[in-house]
Amino acid sequence: MRLEVAIEAKAFRSPSGGLHQALGRLAFGVPEGEVAAIVGPSGCGKTTLMRLIAGLDRDYDGRVTLRPGDRLGVAFQEPRLLPWRTAEDNVRIAAPNATEAALGVLFQRFGLSEHRRHLPGELSLGLARRVSLARALAVEPDLLLLDEPFASLDGATRASLVEAVAEIVACRGMATLLITHDIDAAIRLADTIYALSPRPATIVRRVRIDAPRSRMSPQAAAALAREIGAPP
Repeated sequence: MRLEVAIEAKAFRSPSGGLHQALGRLAFGVPEGEVAAIVGPSGCGKTTLMRLIAGLDRDYDGRVTLRPGDRLGVAFQEPRLLPWRTAEDNVRIAAPNATEAALGVLFQRFGLSEHRRHLPGELSLGLARRVSLARALAVEPDLLLLDEPFASLDGATRASLVEAVAEIVACRGMATLLITHDIDAAIRLADTIYALSPRPATIVRRVRIDAPRSRMSPQAAAALAREIGAPP
């Protein structure tokens, strides 16, 4: 496994002193070359889980295990681009050793070739998300973490970005964890989907997608989406 997660509990203390449970007991793994997706209602703790896995929050009960020496690529829910740096510079800061050829492929695949010299303030949200994804992939990660990478995008932009990510992930064979409330995107990208309950989040459903997704009919995808989104 590239990633093994065994969380017992994660809680936050409010300013008034109250304890709020964000995550309950949940366990899963992501093998090399596979995509796992975590789906669930807004506010259920998906981003909290992502922060634990990324090592940004270590105050929890349980363990998160990554292979020693693995490179981690992360695209956060907000693009988090340095506003005084160009799109290209934002990518190069994260991946200073990336070759011009490798960056050229990423920028072309994400439709960013004409925006390399633009500052973040000159980019639409869709373009900013593309830069964030290019930055995460430029480090050539062994494990890619994606937190709501398609949120707040129009239908055409979202579909284009999902296809770009699916193509790159399939070609590179990295382990990928997608955090999303977008069940359709999860079906398009993931080999295994884990559905979370409301807070404190636990895994209430595990769905394995065995059939080639490219051959899945719209009717089959719709039925699968209903199964994943059904109440526990």
